[in-house]
Amino acid sequence: MPDFRLPDLGEGLTDGEIVTWLVSVGDHVSVDQPVVEVETAKAVVEVPCPFEGVVSARFGEPGEKLPVGAVLLTVGEPTAGEPAEPTTSGSGNVLIGYGTSDDTPRRRRRPRNPRESYVQNPRVLRSEHPNSTLGTPAIPAARTAPAVISPLVRQMARENGLALDQVEGTGPGGVIRRVDVERELTARTAPVGSGRRIPLRGVRGAVAEKLATSRREIPEATVWVDVDATDFLAARAALPSVSLLALLARFTVLGLRKFPELNSRVEGDEIVVLDQVHLGFAAQTDRGLMVPVVRDAQSLTTAELASAIAAHTASAREGKLAPAAMTGGTFTVNNYGVFGVDGSAAIINHPEAAILGLGRIIDRPWAVDGQLAVRKVAQLTLAFDHRVCDGGTAGGFLRFVADCVESPIIALADL
Repeated sequence: MPDFRLPDLGEGLTDGEIVTWLVSVGDHVSVDQPVVEVETAKAVVEVPCPFEGVVSARFGEPGEKLPVGAVLLTVGEPTAGEPAEPTTSGSGNVLIGYGTSDDTPRRRRRPRNPRESYVQNPRVLRSEHPNSTLGTPAIPAARTAPAVISPLVRQMARENGLALDQVEGTGPGGVIRRVDVERELTARTAPVGSGRRIPLRGVRGAVAEKLATSRREIPEATVWVDVDATDFLAARAALPSVSLLALLARFTVLGLRKFPELNSRVEGDEIVVLDQVHLGFAAQTDRGLMVPVVRDAQSLTTAELASAIAAHTASAREGKLAPAAMTGGTFTVNNYGVFGVDGSAAIINHPEAAILGLGRIIDRPWAVDGQLAVRKVAQLTLAFDHRVCDGGTAGGFLRFVADCVESPIIALADL
């Protein structure tokens, strides 16, 4: 009977934490059927099995961290007298990329409708230990588990001893979101003096480590400038499929063409100026701050760049963004104005050399042709690694982007 081991998930990841089992002992699995959701330092991913047969053993429980190479499942014979063998043609045995790219049809799990995708399989609630009191489903067969927006929300409730059937969901169709669980936990908070511990692991831990490394290693400096964003907003209104962040990203790419020193990194005693712009952008999700990366942004039109940013943002918020889509960035942009703040001394996304941010856009008095007028004004902020350039280069880049914001038509000729 073959053992299915936790595969190499790529991008230097060495372990993963079990979030949710998608199969139980006794279930039949087909080739490339996802069998478990695993959280890495980059994302939550579904891991497919390269074998076909019946699950005879399962190793690890939700919340347990396993190293790459640890046994996840043992798969027995699919039918009497017919041994299970790994597929050698098109199967994702190694599973970098989380599945196969072969177009040959295979039997897969029945597609679930949107509401079903939130509901945990009741079979996962059965225990595989004969002496356990959880040998039967934890909920009646006629009912389904509470609809939850992501496995991480279910895990948060479990770690805090909170029964989800006691939580009122505020999402579509009553789906329980992270804010609903946090609200219920806050309501149950004990008297002053006690608290709740949040482990620094998974995505939160990876972000914490990267930010700490940035502060230790990068001697950063910050420059900023106020800009008249009136025409910037007008351009956004004329292009409904292009977000403000996408416009800012486009101006950033143009600026890096003129000031390539900011699209670089320090390696040992050398500055490596990079040819490709792999543009990262900050995206707030239920699992915390993520930085998806649009690769080769320098070769995209404004419309293509906007489409890529929108797709990556949706995947990040749904927990479906692959780890490879959050690594390899060379420059980061951030629209922190959505949080209602004017400016920010942002931390550079190590090992990049700079990060550009846009604050909120509000009405302010502004001199126009010698006359005082009310205009839409915002602040642009650039934090940069002082090892790769001086203030003249950083200021020149920021002034160029500011000019694009104030006269956006010059940056949109490719539409």
